Amino acid sequence: MKRSRLMVACLGLSAMLWDGPAVAFVQEVTANFRPDPSNPNVNRFTNTTPVSGYCANAPAVCEYLNIFSIRMPVVFESSAPLAAVPTDPRQTSMWTVPVQWRPLTVVNAFGEQETVEIRISGIGSRYTLDRRVDEVVPGPVDLYEAHDRLWRQGFWTAPSPCRAANSSGLGWTYVSFFWMTPQEGNCVKTAQFEIPSLRYDYTDIAYELRTPNPLGMSSGVYTGTLTYGIGPYQDFDMGDVMLPNDSALTLNFTLDVQHVLKVDIPPGGNRVELLPQGGWQAWLNRGRQPARLFRDQTFRIHASSRFKMSLECGLVIGNTCGLRNADGNEAPVQLAVSLPGGITDQYGQPANRRALRLDGAGTELFQPAHYISDRPGTLHFEVERDDVSDMLEYPGSTYVGVVTVVWDSEV
Repeated sequence: MKRSRLMVACLGLSAMLWDGPAVAFVQEVTANFRPDPSNPNVNRFTNTTPVSGYCANAPAVCEYLNIFSIRMPVVFESSAPLAAVPTDPRQTSMWTVPVQWRPLTVVNAFGEQETVEIRISGIGSRYTLDRRVDEVVPGPVDLYEAHDRLWRQGFWTAPSPCRAANSSGLGWTYVSFFWMTPQEGNCVKTAQFEIPSLRYDYTDIAYELRTPNPLGMSSGVYTGTLTYGIGPYQDFDMGDVMLPNDSALTLNFTLDVQHVLKVDIPPGGNRVELLPQGGWQAWLNRGRQPARLFRDQTFRIHASSRFKMSLECGLVIGNTCGLRNADGNEAPVQLAVSLPGGITDQYGQPANRRALRLDGAGTELFQPAHYISDRPGTLHFEVERDDVSDMLEYPGSTYVGVVTVVWDSEV
């Protein structure tokens, strides 16, 4: 809802050193924010990207680590045999991924920009040999021992700085694995025997997200794109022997912000009668002039994002609205608003009897610190003493006017 109204009758580029295939795997990354009345203090996006790969099999671990995973159909195949105990780690099974936080800009239809950050926090696959592992590793060996001896320690043991994530599965020709990547570095598994042919059947990645504060964003859809290079000396670098069938990973980000701005007025609250303190009896019985005419009208507000407030008047008097009697005599009515705790102006100040004026000064921005769900506020209507004196010169007359109070999310 964009506006709520109350009408009252008042009263790096990196160098491409490998000429790989000119294709890219594209993954949609989606997240949304919808205020949750049951958890008003939760002010963060929910990642709605379909989970595949590691986290699909270990959801509890991923929830604890606050990570997500994607299985990419990116296959790496050896372009030559992997030598036994090579001196160059690029000639064996090497895994290097972009673990540092990387920012990207997301933009909505009005050009408003926010920053999202992502880091790759895990990598995994299933390696497959073109023959049984006991045909590569000499001597009588069982299944586990064969894979263990092939790499000195099997892929279920992650090489530093990677860390194993306990997700291995194995057969005579394959091992499935997943490693966490807490810091930058090459995670190298050195073949102890020559491997004629090796293949990584897919590529699993785990990632973490840092999203902006949705309470500071306008409603709508924000989009942005980030591309990682895949191949030798690129972001995802598996060495010089293991070459991919894709040259890039493109992440298309879509952040959907669905704010709430809703104001509820109690039944009859759109008709406001201004009275003296204690009613008219003191004036009628003793001729005591009222100090003011006033009415406090409560409302309840739901707000998850910034908004402004303004006035629209049936009769304008100066910088506020006015009342008029049947003879055309006029009197200004002053308005103010008190908003519930947790909502402040652009200077961090609460709104306590904040004046509402036609020019909008002082009410041009209010910002909730968290989702304000069904909290009470008050509109204050008042005719001041001097104006009451003028009105009392026409006893028996009725002054009426129309005031529209606007809550507007288009700030």
